[in-house]
Amino acid sequence: MHQQHLNAHYRKLLIEIYQAALVRVEGRSAVSSWMKQNALPDSVRLIAIGKAAQSMARGASDYLGDRINQALIITKSGHVDHHFCRQLGWVAHEAAHPVPDETTLHAGQKLLDFLADGSDLPMLFLISGGASSLVEVPVEGVDIAFLARTNDWLLGSGLDILQMNWIRKGLSQIKGGGLIRYLGGRETIGLAISDVPGDDPAVIGSGLLVPDLELPERLAAMSLPSWLGDRLLTGVKQRPRISRISPRMEIIANLQSAREAAAERAEAFGLPVSLHHEFLQGDAVAIGQRLARELLNGPSGVFIWGGETTVTLPPSPGQGGRNQHLAVAAARELAGSFDCYLLAAGTDGTDGPTDDAGALVDGGTVIRAAQSGVDVDRCLDDANSGHLLEVSGDLITTGPTGTNVMDLVIGLRG
Repeated sequence: MHQQHLNAHYRKLLIEIYQAALVRVEGRSAVSSWMKQNALPDSVRLIAIGKAAQSMARGASDYLGDRINQALIITKSGHVDHHFCRQLGWVAHEAAHPVPDETTLHAGQKLLDFLADGSDLPMLFLISGGASSLVEVPVEGVDIAFLARTNDWLLGSGLDILQMNWIRKGLSQIKGGGLIRYLGGRETIGLAISDVPGDDPAVIGSGLLVPDLELPERLAAMSLPSWLGDRLLTGVKQRPRISRISPRMEIIANLQSAREAAAERAEAFGLPVSLHHEFLQGDAVAIGQRLARELLNGPSGVFIWGGETTVTLPPSPGQGGRNQHLAVAAARELAGSFDCYLLAAGTDGTDGPTDDAGALVDGGTVIRAAQSGVDVDRCLDDANSGHLLEVSGDLITTGPTGTNVMDLVIGLRG
């Protein structure tokens, strides 16, 4: 097969393997499948929060129908079908992600208003990644400017998701189990799509329904800039007493199931598969380089990893997200090797503050960029990987996927 046709063939295979993973963990089917196997009350009030809120709510509607008395959907801008919600009489609110703004505080008030309307019907919560930024009721003295400054700092801090969520909880009245006190003792069940390592419900969406009784000690042990550390110490003292009793929480989709679906699709294509169970974390450049070397030195076939890397941003970062950064670092290692391909993408369809899911790079990525005058080393230094990938033609754009189970990295050696 001619190299150009072979290149197109392998890239198409990788995209299809990635898509198979997304289908397995899509919110609508995951919620509906869980409900078919579990008993629920005859009538519920539904609250869906996160980037997969619309998809998860559709799954609940598919199964429960008019057993849903009322519903509130809080999701990322562009991730909601307003016509669908209006038809069912549901309230939909779009908020900011990844950096909160005034819409985040409006979402917090809508959430409290929905819970305070006097109904004693059981509550069904559908929670997915992104909830930390999308809804907030801050402690006294914390305004939206401070929240935005904090989140902006967090995204470039290099902290992992666990540490980020400790900080978010410390500034919040509803995170870390704080929302429980607004439930009024009503029967409550939560279904979650996990976007965190270990699938801990206390971390997903910063644990709206899961008490974090060790939060003060965790925050005290962290090394933080004084403007943030001082406010956190004050905020923790202001947080209302958190209940020790957590509502029932069920994980209905996670990274492992996405990886397994990717492996199954690759095997269906007749390709050998190396399924790696390690959780990818740490510096995106270092991880990208390492995975590229594993690909170069490994056997023919498909390699599957998953996780969530971090990027420490320069003062004036360029365009891109952590998956694009990882992909460019890998592309630098793969340069000139035309039998290796690597896809790195978020399962939610977005990568950092961009509308792209990630990228699919190969041995020609850096060469194509250089031909247009774009230098790979400079792009990595400037956190401007998205620009290089745009020039090289390697960006992946899916739009909202209806799920969020962190990131997939899929390699192929022909």
